[in-house]
Amino acid sequence: MRLKVDADQCTGHGRCYTLAPQLLAPDDEGYVTIRGGEIDVPPDLLGLADEIAGTCPEGAITLIEE
Repeated sequence: MRLKVDADQCTGHGRCYTLAPQLLAPDDEGYVTIRGGEIDVPPDLLGLADEIAGTCPEGAITLIEE
């Protein structure tokens, strides 16, 4: 699975990297560092990735099956 952040929808609330620092981190402007990109999600963090996708207020985060 991959975690994707839509750059057009992300407004930098920071819930994702606050809830899942094992997966995500903020940049210098407070946006998630993978804004507009994707990362691989380790199998043991799939539940956490699903949680952060569901808590994004803009719906900018999605999980993609490979």
